[in-house]
Amino acid sequence: MSTDHGRLDGKIAIVTGGTQGLGATIARLFAERGAEGIVICGRNEAKGQAKAAEISAATGVKVVYVMADLGKVEDARNVVQACDEAFGRVDALINAAAITDRGTILDTSPELFDAMFAVNVRAPFFLMQETMKVMRREKTEGTIVNIGSMSAKAGQPFIAAYCASKGALETLTKNTAYALLRNRIRVNGLNIGWMASEGEDRIQREYHDAPADWLEKAAAGQPFGRLVDPHEVARACAYLSSAESGLMTGSVICFDQSIWGAYDGSPHPVAAL
Repeated sequence: MSTDHGRLDGKIAIVTGGTQGLGATIARLFAERGAEGIVICGRNEAKGQAKAAEISAATGVKVVYVMADLGKVEDARNVVQACDEAFGRVDALINAAAITDRGTILDTSPELFDAMFAVNVRAPFFLMQETMKVMRREKTEGTIVNIGSMSAKAGQPFIAAYCASKGALETLTKNTAYALLRNRIRVNGLNIGWMASEGEDRIQREYHDAPADWLEKAAAGQPFGRLVDPHEVARACAYLSSAESGLMTGSVICFDQSIWGAYDGSPHPVAAL
């Protein structure tokens, strides 16, 4: 019986948002599981170069950092082109980069809406477009994983544009999976629930005036006594990017400790807008 569950031996992977948080965790795990080369991207060159060097030193895997503002289409395209130049192919794409901000349907500005969709929907669209060009050229039976959110299902009123962007990403994931069936390029998604990450810590402190022990208090109220761990999300990405997941494609998995559609009592907003 094989024990090589979720191995990624010899694969070339692109992980957007790979300079910090969930993306960095995914990139590190892929390197540990045998990837031959990894491309990460982000806006902060110093942080990106440092993270690439850190992962490479720890694992011996070549990690290339590409400076990119994913709000710009050309930067998104350049990430894939840089991977092609460095390694000659792409086997796996993980779209982990995303932004979030506060705004209801009543007060979200056009600028905020456009920024949210640029990074959370348009960037994955063109990253997939460029990636599939390389995969088709090389006849690679590759994989794509889009990191979504449980907010895609409806979400909270105070993050309206974010919820809409993640709903769009879920549809895009399924549409692309269908389009690429005959190419044997598999496309899946993970809708992540409340996760303990650097970004979430910043949001809690910046927007909610959360105390230093907010994570412990939040965890205490969850069924499993904790929030989602980035490492378990990374393992799910490895599964979806490996032969272990077989021909699975077009699936968007709810990775959370809630059951969609099930609740105690009837959910209603706490107040009018």
